[in-house]
Amino acid sequence: MKLAEYIDAGQAFDADEREVAALALQQDNTSESDSLDSSWLAELQRRMDDIRTGHAQLLDYKDSHAMLRAKLAAGRR
Repeated sequence: MKLAEYIDAGQAFDADEREVAALALQQDNTSESDSLDSSWLAELQRRMDDIRTGHAQLLDYKDSHAMLRAKLAAGRR
């Protein structure tokens, strides 16, 4: 896969997922963090695959926050 394809796929992530991806890509490959890094990379790959195959339901940022606010408000009642 070419870098441009990864970037295009990453644009489908929400802001939090893009931050996780950016942090994972910035990490040094030290022996202490290798297992954590590989776990995050596996999770990122799974999420990218879900997006590409249409298995992930992507929501607009504003819509997802509105849904979360409604759920929180309902829980307080």
